[in-house]
Amino acid sequence: MVPVPVPVPVPVPVPVPVRFRFRFRFRFRFRFRFRFRFRFRFRFRFRFHRTARRTFEFGRTHVVRPKGKHQATIVWLHGLGDNGSSWSQLLESLPLPNIKWICPTAPTRPVALLGGFPCTAWFDVGELSEDGPDDWEGLDASAAHIANLLSTEPADVKVGIGGFSMGAAISVYSATCCALGRYGNGNPYSINLRAVVGLSGWLPGSRNLRNKIEGSHEAARRAASLPILLSHGNCDDVVPYKYGEQSANSLSIAGFRQLTFKSFDGLGHYTVPREMDEVCNWLTGRLGLEGSRA
Repeated sequence: MVPVPVPVPVPVPVPVPVRFRFRFRFRFRFRFRFRFRFRFRFRFRFRFHRTARRTFEFGRTHVVRPKGKHQATIVWLHGLGDNGSSWSQLLESLPLPNIKWICPTAPTRPVALLGGFPCTAWFDVGELSEDGPDDWEGLDASAAHIANLLSTEPADVKVGIGGFSMGAAISVYSATCCALGRYGNGNPYSINLRAVVGLSGWLPGSRNLRNKIEGSHEAARRAASLPILLSHGNCDDVVPYKYGEQSANSLSIAGFRQLTFKSFDGLGHYTVPREMDEVCNWLTGRLGLEGSRA
């Protein structure tokens, strides 16, 4: 018999190095692209803030008409993640028949405090601290929107601003704009506010407020004559009580002499009838309203 040759196995290169190189290159490219995109976005945003102004689309505005003689109009601002409708229902039940309530809805935007989650907010906020950055563009945009809502009211009607939580913050910020006669960006603020109410809120842009007020005789005069009511619960676990107290102290030191600060024992981050009764009595007295509805 003729022996059949046994085939010699030909060694096949194991493709491990190829896979390793492929994965290495893929990861390298992925990291490179990630870094490139990160840098691009950072530079884009930086330039965008300096060269262009953001546009804000505000939500629906709810209006509660006065049931009696129209003597005052107040824009009331909701808190973070809320809308104007929820507060309009409560305000309509108050015994204040001579007040017209305007309840706008804030724009929906990413909020740093919520990890960038988008919700209705009057401005962006990362932390409640005097050392934290202030979203001046967002603050001015919301304050200007509120002023625009009040600009069409009759000349004989007294106007004011009030709010809860973040709404209170923008209300008090508007009070500082009224006193200074300008927004944070330098544009003139022309609304003559007669009353400002802030429940469970804080004061944005408090740094250097005293110097700004004292640097102008007109600003000091307007600050001294503007009535402000601040109210805060000492059990608030969302906007801690100390921030409300600090805001009241900052405003008082800056020259807001018509400031009233009310503290409510056991009150958390919400309102209760006794607090709203205090608001009604204060508004009736400060605005000179005629009577109340039973």
